[in-house]
Amino acid sequence: MPHSPSNEDARLLMWSHVREFAVPPPMIESATARRTAGDWAAACAAAHVDVDLDLRRTARRHGRELVTHLRADLRHLAPDLLRWHLPRIAPGGLLRPGLTISLARYGDGGSPVHLVARTPPAWADAGQRFSLALWDGSRAGPPHPHPHPNRRFRLDLHRHLWDARRAGELRARSETAPHARGWAVDRWPAEARALLDADGRDDRRVAVRVGGRRQVIVQVEAAGGGGEGPAPPPILPDAATWVLPDLALLRAGLIGAGRLHPLVAAALVPGRPPGAEPGAEPSENGLRLVECRGARHRIALVDGVLVALDHDPAEIRREELLAELTGTPLPCLRLIGEAHRSPECLSEVRARLEHGDAAGARATVDALLGRAARLPDGPLRDVLDGEGRRLIDHGLFRAGLGAGRGPGERPDRRSRKERARPRHATYR
Repeated sequence: MPHSPSNEDARLLMWSHVREFAVPPPMIESATARRTAGDWAAACAAAHVDVDLDLRRTARRHGRELVTHLRADLRHLAPDLLRWHLPRIAPGGLLRPGLTISLARYGDGGSPVHLVARTPPAWADAGQRFSLALWDGSRAGPPHPHPHPNRRFRLDLHRHLWDARRAGELRARSETAPHARGWAVDRWPAEARALLDADGRDDRRVAVRVGGRRQVIVQVEAAGGGGEGPAPPPILPDAATWVLPDLALLRAGLIGAGRLHPLVAAALVPGRPPGAEPGAEPSENGLRLVECRGARHRIALVDGVLVALDHDPAEIRREELLAELTGTPLPCLRLIGEAHRSPECLSEVRARLEHGDAAGARATVDALLGRAARLPDGPLRDVLDGEGRRLIDHGLFRAGLGAGRGPGERPDRRSRKERARPRHATYR
C-alpha cells in the first residue's frame, strides 16, 4: 500500500498498540529468567514459542559441528526479543502469518541449513504462537504453507533483533535520520552491501520494497567491480528497510523507555536505570460510585464478586425479581450487569487475547469483576469463548490436520467481523 505521512502516523499508532499488548512484561521477565539460567527450551515456552527441533537427529544428519553452533545460538536466543521484533500486519499488529524467517545459517556451499522461526497461517493464529525449526531444503518436519525461508523477511543478517549477545548493536544498526515516510534511507547502502557480501553476490543493485508492489533500486559500489547481472536483484530485508519502530516511537513521544524491552532500552537509551514507567495508582479495592435512588452508592469486589454495597441481599433478590417483570433494574444492578456483559475494558481484553496474552486478559477481567464472576451472555463472554474455539484451530494446525487444505476447506471459527479484518497490510 502506498505510504504517506498519514500512513506513517497509522504505522506508529499500530506499533504503540503492539508495544502495549503483544509482549507483556511477565512474559519478558519469565523468559529472561529461564534464558539466563541456561534453559533455552523453558525460555521458549515462557515466550509462547513451540520448539520443533531434534538435536540428536540433526547431529546424525548434519554433523556435530553444526549442532555445536546451533546449541550456542539457542543458548543466547532471547525468544521474547524475537517476538518483540517479528514483522506484523495492520491494523491490529498481529504477527505476519505464514512466514518462515531465517534466523541463522550454518554450513557453506549451496545448501546451508537454516534455523528458522515460523508463524502459523492466519486461520490458525490464535494465541499468536510461533515455532522454531531447522530447514535444510527437504520436506522433513512439521507441515507449513511456506516452509522455504522468505527472502524479504529474514533476520539472519540482523541477529541483534533476537540474539542477546548482539542486542547492544541495535543502536548502531538503527541510527538513521528521520524520514517522513518511515524509511531508513541513509542505512540502505550499508545494509545492501551487507546483504550482497553475506549472499556472495556480485550484483551492484538491491531492490527495496517500499509498500505494496512498489520498489526502489539501490545502486551499490562493489569493491570487486561486479556487474548488475541478468537475474533480478536481491531484496533488502524488511528489517533494514524501515526506521526501527521503537526508535520512531521514542522520537514521536509515543512511548517511554520504561515500556521498551529491557535489551532494547539498554541499547537505545543507555544509562537509564531499569524499571517501568510511573503510572497512576489504582483505586483502592476497585471501588466504583453510582447514582442510585437519589444517593451515591458504592460497588466493589467482595470475596471475588462484584457487589452493590449499599443494598442488602434480600433487597437485591427482590429487585432482581422485579427487573425480570419490568425490565428496569436498579442503577446499581444495571451497572453490575453491564460490567459483566460489555465492560469498559472489553477492548483491552480483546487486544490481549488477540496477541496471545490469555493470562493478562483473565487478570483484567478478574480485577474488574472478581475471580468468582459468572458471565452472562454478551460481548465479553463471546470474546472469551471465541478465543477458546480459535485455539482449537491452532491445535489442528500443529497436529498437521489443516495445513494442506484449500482456503475453502480450512476450519475458520472466527466471527464474520473477525474474518473481515485486513490481514496483509504490513507496517514496519
